[in-house]
Amino acid sequence: MLPDLSDRYLALPPYPLAGLPETKRRLAGEGVDLIDLSAGDADLSPPPAAVEGLREAAGTPAMSRYPFNMGLQAFREAVVGWMDRRFGVHLDVTKEVIPLIGSKEGIAHLPFGFLNPGDAALIPDPGYQPYKGGVLLAGGEPILIPLKQENDFLIVLEDLPAESVSRSKILYLNYPNNPTTAVASREYLREAVEFCHRHGLVLVYDNAYSELAFDGYRPPSIFEIDGGKEVSLEFHSFSKTFNMTGWRLGWAAGNEELVSVLGKVKSFVDTGVFLGIQAAGAAALNAWADWAPGNIETFRLRRNAAVEALQAEGFHVPLPKATMYLWIPIPTGEASMEFCRRALETEGVIVLPGSSMGKGGEGFFRVALTTSESRLREAASRLGSLLE
Repeated sequence: MLPDLSDRYLALPPYPLAGLPETKRRLAGEGVDLIDLSAGDADLSPPPAAVEGLREAAGTPAMSRYPFNMGLQAFREAVVGWMDRRFGVHLDVTKEVIPLIGSKEGIAHLPFGFLNPGDAALIPDPGYQPYKGGVLLAGGEPILIPLKQENDFLIVLEDLPAESVSRSKILYLNYPNNPTTAVASREYLREAVEFCHRHGLVLVYDNAYSELAFDGYRPPSIFEIDGGKEVSLEFHSFSKTFNMTGWRLGWAAGNEELVSVLGKVKSFVDTGVFLGIQAAGAAALNAWADWAPGNIETFRLRRNAAVEALQAEGFHVPLPKATMYLWIPIPTGEASMEFCRRALETEGVIVLPGSSMGKGGEGFFRVALTTSESRLREAASRLGSLLE
């Protein structure tokens, strides 16, 4: 018989996609033509340079040694060079960057370095669930801040309760935002940096979607904001930028003190990313300028096709400036779980219920632009049947 489960474990919410693989297998076995628009896992290829970089590295015995936190020097240099080219941000290659096994694990592990029982963190709701999960597992209290449409899905920092802010040590922000697709102006980011300076908060800036932006919009780094580097850790991912979700590679950047906190925590829970994957990541970053525009154009065309088709079916779908998602109000008035259950069971379309990303997501569903334009149009037609 198992001992009692911990309070921290029991406090964890169900993960948004838990149980989905089993359901997909069942329906596929019944002959259902499924269109899966749930996870942000595109059907596109990674850069050829990354594939070739991994192929070469895999045959090199030294690449199979422990990577530790320092990782591959060529990867660190590629990250620092890319941050400079992309954002005009200058980082110390040794002290201000750390490789991650995907940005998810770094985001989830960071609270262990800062939170004691009774400490809190300010978390957007809806939001990426590792924010909340990492805080709970570290013994902290997640304070969920609703992202409201009337506020353009931004946290109104000055409206936060003083008592909640005083107990908090971390503020999580993610713009371009998953799931709402919202973007933040530089003025808003300046306010956020000043807020964190004023209240002694670490700003966890999840910039996973910085490279999936359209129509001339260029999302900034938090380090482009005066004072940003002093209070922030910025997280980047190869999953979305380079279609490398399964490769599990990312990085965190910031000042030496913040990076070292995350590094110490990680030294007790992992020994780093396979050096061959890091070599592939370096190759991808070095190929970014030539490869990324074509990939972004693919997502732009998918965005346009899906928005047009869904609007024709009666959905109100804003045209997002960034991310690989659409965040759509449910026009039927039913709960998001029920709407998405009907979409799956009656139409064979898998979309993510907004409530699975937090209570603040109720009333919406998320579409991921992870398949072709023709399949997105077909999915829109099927979803339109739910409104009849």
